[in-house]
Amino acid sequence: MDSLAGDTGPGAVEPMPGYLDLITKASTVIMGAWRDCATCGLELSKRTLLDNAYITMTEIALFFFCAYLWTQIRWRLTESLFKPLARWWRLMPKDAAKMPESAWKLVFYTMSWSYSTYLLFFTSYSFFHDPPSVFYNWKSGMSVPTDIAIAYLIQGSFYGHSIYATIYMDAWRKDSAVMVVHHIITLALICFSFAFRYHNVGILVLFLHDINDIQLEFTKLNVYLKSRGGGYYLLNDVLSNMGSVSFSITWFWFRLYWFPLKVLYATCVSSIRSVPTIPFYFFFNALLFSLLLMNIYWFLFIVIFVVKVLKVKEVNDVREYEEEEDNKAAAGLLGQSGAANKDDGAGHHVAAQGKHVQNGITKDKHL
Repeated sequence: MDSLAGDTGPGAVEPMPGYLDLITKASTVIMGAWRDCATCGLELSKRTLLDNAYITMTEIALFFFCAYLWTQIRWRLTESLFKPLARWWRLMPKDAAKMPESAWKLVFYTMSWSYSTYLLFFTSYSFFHDPPSVFYNWKSGMSVPTDIAIAYLIQGSFYGHSIYATIYMDAWRKDSAVMVVHHIITLALICFSFAFRYHNVGILVLFLHDINDIQLEFTKLNVYLKSRGGGYYLLNDVLSNMGSVSFSITWFWFRLYWFPLKVLYATCVSSIRSVPTIPFYFFFNALLFSLLLMNIYWFLFIVIFVVKVLKVKEVNDVREYEEEEDNKAAAGLLGQSGAANKDDGAGHHVAAQGKHVQNGITKDKHL
């Protein structure tokens, strides 16, 4: 493994690898670590866990308290702000039911990603520009800087809340079961990385993932807002399309390009270089690779979404279950419109001047 190291210690920034470097070097290092792990087993895992995991009862109590607090904050915001806004905007019932969920997530992820951005780009931390540095000077039981500990408490408690929220509060979708698994894996990564003092790489992982959630919820809110109060709002339609394009691009760039080449390369290759006996090497990398597989799984939804937009020029969440009643109602309205409406070639129909027919429903047209 020494032949792979080169001059990559503190002070020397290693160029970001390519996909081929990740595959070849990571597989070489992982296989070498597996061969060297002759004594690996349940007993060694127990001993390593007891020797290297540091977490206090106060921190555990804070986690549960904040998870409960997020649930209460979401409920109060939903009842006092989001639902009244949905009524004021006169959203369609189906959209009004889903709008509070998107509004809540947009508020949280904007806050959390802004804080991660502050830590990575406006402090002395160099983890984004020099990912291998996340393991420099690592020591078992080392203290966690207060600013990073705050980020961990916010994110960990939120994902604890999100497991409950996905099952009992959110609209159920085709990928909701996968979402629950995602939240469990993310929470495991947050808790174990904090206990084992891998908090530096954890901040980088959170930064690379939260931005897509901001764009997703922003796009969904504009989808709900473009058809409201019997009218069609062009501005929200344009914003939803811009959001969907931005979301698709940044999903690939942040989660399928930067995440494997910055994070996985650092955890698979650079970690062994800096800490040859780094604890739970296989466990953490298995969780991170599971996260990558889920990112690829959701990217398939994005591809379907893009194809759908290109074909019908209509932005909708492809993870939603189809509603047979809505389809029948739309079909009936389309049949009634007959020759009175002309097809504009984009999945919409143009009726009288100043009107917009979308999905078979005539709406007043607004800017």
